[in-house]
Amino acid sequence: MVGLGTILNAAAILLGGILGLVLARQPAVGTQMMLKAALGVFTLFAGIRISWMALDGTFGRMLGQIGIVLLALILGNLTGKLLRLQIRLNALGRFAKERIARVSEGGKPERNDGFITCTALFCGGPIAILGAVHDGMGGHPETLVIKGVMDGLATLAFVPMFGWGVMLSIIPLLAYQGTLTLGAYWLAGSPLLADEALVQSINATGGVLLFSVALIILDAKKVALADYLPSLLFAPLLTWMMM
Repeated sequence: MVGLGTILNAAAILLGGILGLVLARQPAVGTQMMLKAALGVFTLFAGIRISWMALDGTFGRMLGQIGIVLLALILGNLTGKLLRLQIRLNALGRFAKERIARVSEGGKPERNDGFITCTALFCGGPIAILGAVHDGMGGHPETLVIKGVMDGLATLAFVPMFGWGVMLSIIPLLAYQGTLTLGAYWLAGSPLLADEALVQSINATGGVLLFSVALIILDAKKVALADYLPSLLFAPLLTWMMM
């Protein structure tokens, strides 16, 4: 089970690559801004929807669930900073940007530059992990669909720069995100998360993180998203302690 979200993500990369080979020029700036705005709004809606669907019960119970999500985010952020998650991912991003900058300035790309650069960008971001968790645990492919649109647009820009090899990045992406989705699916059905409330706490927290992705897309606020990923572990733990 690779996961619907990962399949759609890979399909978007292929589509972006094909369009990059066929089109003579990149989409106009106005078109790109409209796509960005639409993607940001859809991401806002998807984040709110996933969190809302994970909340249930009486008003008091819902307030308790929201409190758990907020506490999980605080503890997760502290843990992420201690583990330097965002700093480590930023280093991976800089690696990719250096290769892009070298080719943009007239340097000749090496054979595997496109494949390596796009693999680092498409698999190294925190949205890949968040999306796989959403897809595997809650059957919510929306996060990886959003990621797919961003990856597809990036591929559209990278193909003229690096060549068709950038589309080969779907191979490690399918393996990586597919494995994460399968792991999340197995975990959701395991005795560790036998109570539905534990799974829903993860989905509720993940929805808030997806909401923060919208803020990044819309340039409303810079969020160190990777530092918040441990929140997905704290959410079920806190829920279990409160049960």
